Amino acid sequence: MFETLKKPRWFFAVTFAVLLLTAGFELCMGRSPLGPDGKFGFWEGSIWSGENSQRVADAYSFSHLTHGMLFFAFLWLVARKLPLHHRFLIALLIEAGWEMLENSPLIINRYRNATIALGYTGDSILNSLSDILMMSLGFLFASRVRPWMSVAAIVAMEIGCAILVRDNLTLNVIMLVHPFEAIKQWQMAGQPVP
Repeated sequence: MFETLKKPRWFFAVTFAVLLLTAGFELCMGRSPLGPDGKFGFWEGSIWSGENSQRVADAYSFSHLTHGMLFFAFLWLVARKLPLHHRFLIALLIEAGWEMLENSPLIINRYRNATIALGYTGDSILNSLSDILMMSLGFLFASRVRPWMSVAAIVAMEIGCAILVRDNLTLNVIMLVHPFEAIKQWQMAGQPVP
């Protein structure tokens, strides 16, 4: 039932190349390696901070872990005959593609207009690469545990993030695709008073 990630010689080279190309593409788009302040940081806990999406991890890192678990499940359903390392690389490419799209003016402006991310400027390259790593960890977790454990982890992360920061992957997708003013008002009520 559990799958082992076999790593042919070329596996790490391809993985590294995807990360390098993603970083290079984002650098060419004008993304900052460490964020506007140029400082390295491991964690930013406030989604309202200008440092959100600039550090190694933030509340949205949980969404990327969920991406990995969902990609594993989807690819298991549609391509289970492919070796796990091929499915992993497909998931890696999808996540890298999303990171490049997410940091384009099209999606940045959509976030600003439709969601609570009013001052969102996009991810730093550090955060973007970390998001890809989080997806990878979620994918590998899902490959090693029973399906109910992945489902439980996703539900726990979604509920936890909804309670703690009033945002999560589900709300993020809803607000990007078809914003609801009631959801936005509920989320905005969680903004700290200056």
